[in-house]
Amino acid sequence: MIPEGIAYGGDYNPEQWPEEVWAEDVRLMREAGVNMVSVNIFAWALLEPREGEYDFARLDKILALLHENGIAADLATPTAAPPAWFFRKHPQALPVDRDGRRLSYGSRQTFCPSSPAYREAALRIARVLGERYADHPAVVMWHIHNEYGCHNAECYCDASAEAFRVWLRSRYGDLEALNHAWGTAFWSQWYYDWDEIIPPRATGAVPNPTHQLDWRRFCSDALLSLYKAEREVLREAAPSVPATTNFMVMYNFDALDYWRWAPELDVVSNDHYLRSTDPESEIDIALSGDLVRSLAGGPWLLMEHSTGAVNWQPVNRAKNPGELRRNALGHVARGADGIAYFQWRAAKAGAEQWHSAMLPHAGTDSQIWRDVVALGADLKALAQVRGSTSPASVAVVWDWNARWALELPSQPSESVRYLDLVRAWYEPLWRSGVAVDFVHPSADLSRYRLVLAPALYLVDDEGAANLTGFASGGGTLVVGFHSGAVDTNCHVRLGGYPGAFREALGVSTDELFPLLPDKTVALDGGGTASLWSERVRLAGADAVTSYAEGPLAGVPAVTRHTYGEGVAWYLATHPDPTTLTGLLDRIRTEAGVAPVRETPEGVEAVLRRGEDADYLFLINHGGRDAEVEVSAEATDLLTGGPTKDGKVSIAAGDVVVVREPRSR
Repeated sequence: MIPEGIAYGGDYNPEQWPEEVWAEDVRLMREAGVNMVSVNIFAWALLEPREGEYDFARLDKILALLHENGIAADLATPTAAPPAWFFRKHPQALPVDRDGRRLSYGSRQTFCPSSPAYREAALRIARVLGERYADHPAVVMWHIHNEYGCHNAECYCDASAEAFRVWLRSRYGDLEALNHAWGTAFWSQWYYDWDEIIPPRATGAVPNPTHQLDWRRFCSDALLSLYKAEREVLREAAPSVPATTNFMVMYNFDALDYWRWAPELDVVSNDHYLRSTDPESEIDIALSGDLVRSLAGGPWLLMEHSTGAVNWQPVNRAKNPGELRRNALGHVARGADGIAYFQWRAAKAGAEQWHSAMLPHAGTDSQIWRDVVALGADLKALAQVRGSTSPASVAVVWDWNARWALELPSQPSESVRYLDLVRAWYEPLWRSGVAVDFVHPSADLSRYRLVLAPALYLVDDEGAANLTGFASGGGTLVVGFHSGAVDTNCHVRLGGYPGAFREALGVSTDELFPLLPDKTVALDGGGTASLWSERVRLAGADAVTSYAEGPLAGVPAVTRHTYGEGVAWYLATHPDPTTLTGLLDRIRTEAGVAPVRETPEGVEAVLRRGEDADYLFLINHGGRDAEVEVSAEATDLLTGGPTKDGKVSIAAGDVVVVREPRSR
């Protein structure tokens, strides 16, 4: 069983250290409050030194030591890093890049996801591990692989080409359907034989967009099939032990469609690392946490983040005082029932030797170690928060297919980036303290008052009908520019933009006018817009804001349309942050959406709801002390004391978590 309360720990790689260090490791883990660690993630070469020959002596000792000290093990299958002997025997399992170069081994994830030899070897070692440790008292969860697709999301070899063709046959049934879906009459790309279809390798001009989109879908599914295959092997051996793998819902990773992956995990886990260049990384933590919680449908586990600097950015900054604590508790506020780091002990050798850890190179006489111990005490004090939910009345539509399609080549503007648009719309809600879920276009929207679709370039008929039905049924829908433009095959929806949403929005656009980089256009009533403009004609909607200059002067830029029992808004441009904030504040207020709690500027308020109590997280990101009103019966969980006079003080850079009587 996963430890009670909030799980706390990190990746533990004792194979990197002599055995005499292990006893010190577990002693310090207990001092820090660690109750679960991930083990065996990159140990394949040591477990299986030669094909079919296994050495479990080291792992047996490690698991026994953890169990003796009350520390649970999230036991990994080490399949993210096949050993050198495997590639010497199966060189065809090495991945091939888009330009046709076969890569070499010597790092991690240097395998082709469609390689039969890799699959056979991965399932073999997963089966042996499952059978050996199925009933081990330390093992509470299977950690399958590690960060699927982080380095090998796409392989363009012949084995991948054949697997792609099998996937396409399953999707389309026959070549006529595929040719129609891909629009292959364009540029004489018609296919007469399945064997003519290859991955979208490097070519002289722009590849077919639907070909590229289906390739992204296939690559996600190919890795998912590997996860499911390993999971089934482990379920056969240990049906009661839950399985997970660590997602990477981060700014720079978009290889996998996690809406398809999440239902296959017993426990949804995520890795999250900060960008050194992000001046307000707390917003990224919140966005990522809300998205992972939405994927999980409830609480989740943070499998990896960093105590300080990472090692893979151009400049790897250390965390500021108090940031380690704010980051960790920010994830808990957004639904994480477990906090873990990469890694337990900082490596002295290898590619990640300059990546921070819970026990840094300086040892226990360090600020990071003191912060790690203090965080362990905080998480123990928050044990009762585990399992609580996060109510929200606002949903943001997120779809990996739309992201992939929007960022294909030959768009009206390459400056339009999916995540940039989503974050721009999410940020005002975050600053206002509004609780947000993320949803797939086809999700049940009945519990929301307000649904935002900032960048839904691609949407299928079902998703479009679901969103417009939400508006006609009484909800408030807000749609961003260039949304609804293409269908699931990346075909333009004819008759005018924004395609699938024209009727609901009460507008029609006949021509797009994307703006050049660093150019803006003035809006009437004040404010500016960037990135995008378009010639909108009203077809039932009212103009809220229009362009004040340029070729579209007087043309609506923001519209509002009463649609059925609800309202549909269209933002046909990208307003500056202040203007966008004002619009979204107006829209959410009209929709009856209130913040979780009124707070001073810089104080983040997040609510988790238990069966008999509410848990209010207050995180002060500002430089001044702040005060927030709470229930007169509230209790400060981190100090154990009552609050005073229905108010709580949050020092600059600090975090307060209060328990309040459950609100209706």
